[in-house]
Amino acid sequence: MKKLSQLTDFYYETLYPSLKELEKQRTQLKHRLIVLGIIYTTVFIFLYFVLAPAVSSSWDLLSVLVFIYLTIGAIGYKYLIKDYASEFKIKIIAPLIDAIDKNLSYTPTTHVPEHLFRKSELFTSSIDRLSGNDYVRGKIDDVNIQFSDIHAQQRVRNSKGKDEWKTLFEGLFIVAEFNKNFYGKTVVLPDMAQNRFGNLLGSWLQSNNFTRDTLVKMDNNAFEKEFVVYGSDQIEARYILSHSLMKRLLVFKNKAKKPVYISFIGNHIHIAIDYSKDLFEPSVFHSLLEYKVAMDYVETLHLSLGVVEELKLNQKLWKNHKKNTKLE
Repeated sequence: MKKLSQLTDFYYETLYPSLKELEKQRTQLKHRLIVLGIIYTTVFIFLYFVLAPAVSSSWDLLSVLVFIYLTIGAIGYKYLIKDYASEFKIKIIAPLIDAIDKNLSYTPTTHVPEHLFRKSELFTSSIDRLSGNDYVRGKIDDVNIQFSDIHAQQRVRNSKGKDEWKTLFEGLFIVAEFNKNFYGKTVVLPDMAQNRFGNLLGSWLQSNNFTRDTLVKMDNNAFEKEFVVYGSDQIEARYILSHSLMKRLLVFKNKAKKPVYISFIGNHIHIAIDYSKDLFEPSVFHSLLEYKVAMDYVETLHLSLGVVEELKLNQKLWKNHKKNTKLE
């Protein structure tokens, strides 16, 4: 697999003609969006002042208009950038993925199958709606891997009795195969309880999380500060999370710079990185030639596919173990 510096060079050198062409489109689109945005906002402000004297509650009117404004605005924005986004993915994202490994396939309009996201058991709340895009699938060093953007939502009822959609997860979801099949389930989550409530109360909340299996305490203090582990088999969980793997997961989490969720179920590792945004949508208000913008795309792709090398999934991490571990 290519190094990060090689992919960065590829982005700026090989893709430069496409980037210049897209940059012209981006500038024109940005100006168009600004003009339309000003007109659109002015119309809604005018509507508010026209309708306000005729209604009993100006706050209710404002809430309704803001909801309509944001909904139509979001739909309109997606529609206006649709062609630009599609061309960006064909001319930039697809060649980047091909440069990493020609055996990888990329489908911009689909995502990792929903049953795999549910099977990961990373999120215990009911998932009522799931969408995604930018699906990559293939082999890296003989390890089957797939990933995509995923947006998982739950339907909730607000104080007024109306249904709303709550985001459970929005970010990158990665699934890779192991060379070993596990009988239990081991789930590694961001340690939010201890970070928010301190060691004593945080530990109590973790131990009494009835939506999860048994809390598994690890003997790596740095790992314990970042993650909390739940498992259906304590021995197997500690066997999976060896000292070397815990160190590699910490390095991976630091590279991601976002909350990371991990589960080991069957012969798969599932990794969810909560970016709270659609990762491979093209920038409209920042130049595609800006270093930071470029690195957002390049680093995300490198991190996603680098998980095989980073966590050494292409090696035999676990040898045959004692019988009481329930492993083959």
